[in-house]
Amino acid sequence: MTERKIMQIFRDTAYPHTGGSDEELKTAKYLAEKCGELGVKAEIWPFAVDVATISRAELYIDGKPVPCKGYYLCGSGEVEAPLLYLPNNDPCSLANARGKIVMSDGHLGYWTYQDILDNGAVGFITYDGDANYRDRDIDQRELRSYVSNGRKILGVNINAKDAISIIASGEHTAKIVIDQDEREGESRNVIAEIPGETDEVIVFTAHYDSTSLSNGAYDNMSGSVGILAALEHFVARAKKPRYTLRFIWCGSEERGLLGSKAYVASLSEEELKKIVLNINLDMIGSIMGRFIACCSSEDKLVHYIEYFAQELGFGISCKQDVYSSDSTPFADKGVPSLSFARLAPHNTATIHNSYDTVKVMSAAQMKKDIDFINAFADRMAMAKRMPVAREIPESVKKKLDYYLFREREKK
Repeated sequence: MTERKIMQIFRDTAYPHTGGSDEELKTAKYLAEKCGELGVKAEIWPFAVDVATISRAELYIDGKPVPCKGYYLCGSGEVEAPLLYLPNNDPCSLANARGKIVMSDGHLGYWTYQDILDNGAVGFITYDGDANYRDRDIDQRELRSYVSNGRKILGVNINAKDAISIIASGEHTAKIVIDQDEREGESRNVIAEIPGETDEVIVFTAHYDSTSLSNGAYDNMSGSVGILAALEHFVARAKKPRYTLRFIWCGSEERGLLGSKAYVASLSEEELKKIVLNINLDMIGSIMGRFIACCSSEDKLVHYIEYFAQELGFGISCKQDVYSSDSTPFADKGVPSLSFARLAPHNTATIHNSYDTVKVMSAAQMKKDIDFINAFADRMAMAKRMPVAREIPESVKKKLDYYLFREREKK
């Protein structure tokens, strides 16, 4: 794939396209069209997701309105209570949450939400953005269904500048008002395939959805371009791959890996056993940043990639771990999985906000990253026997339990 084509795709998709939205469908059709231009028919594969339309979301602090966005799927209603800032979730701090609207730093994670509910909180406030930025952007967030498990309290998100101002000025009473329509909607995966000599499958994944403020160039149209380039590579290759190659552009990753979770859940045990490897791309090609490989597999794959990169003179950092991306649902089903990424320093490229645009991307670096990924993928696709053992080490399984909230990690 040429640098010119890479940049054109970034320009063509330079708009927010959140999971389950019309803009996500627009992007899915665009990716399917790009597959068609390579002579490969792509399927747009729909799956059910919870969606919401908010007609009213208001936050009042001591009767004064504060700009906010209500959490999708947190229910509707009105709640007024004393405000508690909760920077820690230790038992002593949580003991003060009963009957309060709780303000939490950053995202309201799974265990923090369970903790504040169990300790009697009646509402919550989160914040994002940066006190040092000029903007007053507020991200649209949701109370994910696997977090709430049907236990809902009202919540809003605000800008960091307002959060600081509120807490700095002393004790307060907060009031949250939300009206929303919650229903079942639809998100989509885009799936294309190149048949191999065997029905064993290597799956390439990359999510193509963005968050509400973001064009998603870095996170993760870059990865989507990466597997499109891999598709192009194998279409042009004279020799048929030994393994069948399946390319999945995953929807609703930003909403909790919903596309990849839905896909692996749709497969039978026999179909899952035929998948011998998952190669996931999530954030490559940024101007700044170090290239990494995170392997949810035997550690031999870590060493193989390190050696292979040295052979090609490509700088990389490799480890055995669980990566917060679409490789995780595959690994959880026993498929050896790895994610490639170029991780930029926060002050050179940020994600999940309005600064994630083509401006942080480098066509030349994209090309270098793609060339390395294709070289590695080619070795795997043409292997006489898949060198990666189809097993997930116990240490990785334990990390999957933590990541998927089946167990709580002791700090």
